[in-house]
Amino acid sequence: MLSSSGTRRAGLLGILLLYYLSFTGMAANDDEFQPIMFDLIENSGLSFVVEPSRTDKRHQPETMISGIAVFDYDNDGLLDVYIVSGATMPGLQKTLDTHTNRLFRNLGDWKFEDVTTKAGVQGRGYTNGTVVADYDNDGDQDIFIAGLRENIFYRNNGDGTFSDITKEAGFGNPDPDYGTLWSVAAAFLDYDNDGLLDLFVSNYCVWDPATEPVCGPQNSPDYCHPQHYDGLPNSLFHNNGDGTFTDVSKKSGIRDHIGKGMGLGVADFDDDGWIDIYVANDTVPAFLFHNQQDGTFQEIGFESGTAYTYSGAAVSGMGVDAKDVNNDGRVDLFVAAMTNEAMPYYENAGDMMFDEMTASSKLAMMTRDRTGWSNGIFDFNNDGWKDLFIASGDVMDPRGNFGERVLQPNTLFVNLKNGKFADAAPQAGDKFHTLRAVHRGAAFGDFDNDGRMDAIVSALSDPVEIWRNVSPTPNNWLTLSFTGKSSTRDAIGTKVKITTASGSQWGHVNIAVGYGCASDKRVHFGLGSDQLVEELQITWPNGLVEKKQDVKPNQFLSFVEP
Repeated sequence: MLSSSGTRRAGLLGILLLYYLSFTGMAANDDEFQPIMFDLIENSGLSFVVEPSRTDKRHQPETMISGIAVFDYDNDGLLDVYIVSGATMPGLQKTLDTHTNRLFRNLGDWKFEDVTTKAGVQGRGYTNGTVVADYDNDGDQDIFIAGLRENIFYRNNGDGTFSDITKEAGFGNPDPDYGTLWSVAAAFLDYDNDGLLDLFVSNYCVWDPATEPVCGPQNSPDYCHPQHYDGLPNSLFHNNGDGTFTDVSKKSGIRDHIGKGMGLGVADFDDDGWIDIYVANDTVPAFLFHNQQDGTFQEIGFESGTAYTYSGAAVSGMGVDAKDVNNDGRVDLFVAAMTNEAMPYYENAGDMMFDEMTASSKLAMMTRDRTGWSNGIFDFNNDGWKDLFIASGDVMDPRGNFGERVLQPNTLFVNLKNGKFADAAPQAGDKFHTLRAVHRGAAFGDFDNDGRMDAIVSALSDPVEIWRNVSPTPNNWLTLSFTGKSSTRDAIGTKVKITTASGSQWGHVNIAVGYGCASDKRVHFGLGSDQLVEELQITWPNGLVEKKQDVKPNQFLSFVEP
C-alpha cells in the first residue's frame, strides 16, 4: 500500500506521463477515429481519360492538367460533372476522340450521360483548370476554363446548351506585356461587394516550345524544374454587369506581384466582410492578397506567415483549400505540395496572422513522401470535424527515371479533433488505398444526396475515378444552399455558423477548391450524434445576419437573402 506521500508522487508521475504522451502524440486514444470509407463507382457512364499528349520532349504543360467542376448545370437537383483535357503537343489542337473536354449529366443512381456535343462545351486548345458560377445572376451556372495560350468562357443558355462568349466578355486576350498566356486556376468572387461576381485567374509561367529547355539525361529527359521558366502575374477581372469584364489587375495591385500561380484559397480571412485571396505558387513564396476595401489588395504573404514554411522554404504549392479546420471560427489553409516538402497547414490566428501547424498536426511526417495536386477540406465521416483529401501523383513522367514514384494512391487524413490528423486511407477501402495513378484533379460534392460528401478524381492517361462515400458511421448532417438578392445570386462569401450540443462550427460559400477545380457550392456540416442544431446563423455578403433556432438534422435546407 502506498503512503499518502507515495500516492502524491504516483499521481504527479501519472500527470507528467499523461503530459508527455499528449505532447508526443502517443496517448492511448490519440489515433482513434470514426472510419471513412469510399467505393469506386464503375460502369457509371462517366468514362473519360484525361489526355496530356505526352511526348519525348517532355513539354511542361503535359504534366499539369487538372480541371474538374462539380455543379448542377441543368437545375434538376443532381450534381453534374465537367472535365477538361489536353490537346496535341506542341500544336495545341483538340481532336474529337481523345482531347475533347466533357460534360456529364447526372441521371441519378450513379449513372451519367455524356452531353458534351449537345451542350456545345467541347473546348479548344490545351486546357488546365475550370471554375463555374452564375456570373450574370440569371439562375444558371456558367463555365470558365483556364488554358494555355487562351482561356474560354461559356454562358449557360438555360436550355441545356452553352454559348462561347470569351471575346465578348473580355477574356480573349493574352497577357499585355508578355504576349502569351498560361492560366491554371480561377475563382469567382465579389471582391468589391457590388453584387456581381468578379473573376480572379492564377497564371503560371511563360512557355514557348521553341525555346523550352531540356532537363535530365539527353537520352531520357524529364519535366524541368519551374526555375527554368519565367513567372507570370495573376489577373483580376471586374464584372461590369452588362455581360462584360474589365481587366483591373494593375489598378487593384494584383499585377505588381510576379509568381507562378497554382491553386487559390478564397475567403474572408480576417472576418471584415471583404473577400481575400491566397495564391499557392510553385517553388516561389505564396501570396496572400488582403482586400483593402477600396478596390485594391495588399500582398501580405510574408507578414502573415503564409509565404514560406516553418523551415523558411517556399514549397511547390499546388492545390489549396480554405476552411475552418479546427472549429474556432477562423478560416485556415491547407496546401498540397511535392514529395520531400511536406504539405503546409496554416491555422488562422486572427488579424491576418497564421501559425503553421504542419509538424505538430503530424501532417509533415505523413505527407513528406507524397505529392499532392488538387485537395479539399470536408467532413467525410460527419463527425463534426473537417478532414483532408488529396489527389496524389508525382510531377515526373511515369516512363522516366523517376517512374517508380510517379503513380500514387489518393491521400486521406482524418481530423482527430485535437489538432492532429491520422492517415485514414488504409481503412478507406482496398481500392482507395491501392489504386495508383498520376492523379491531378479532385472535386467534391454529394452526388446521391445522401448527406455524405463524395469525390471525383482525374488522372493523366487513366480513367476518372468516382468515389462514393459509404462511411458506416450513423452520424447526422445538414446541407445548406443559399440564393442571394442584393448579393450575388450564388451568394459566394456567405458565412454560416451552427451551434449544437457539441459546440459550434463555421462554413462559407465558395466554389473554387483545390487545384483548378470547382466543388459543390452547398455548405455541408457533419453533426456527429447531435440530434438538433440549436442555432443556425447566416451572415450574408451584404452584412445582414439571420438566425434560425432548433433546426432538425439530416436534411437539405435552402435560404433566400431577405
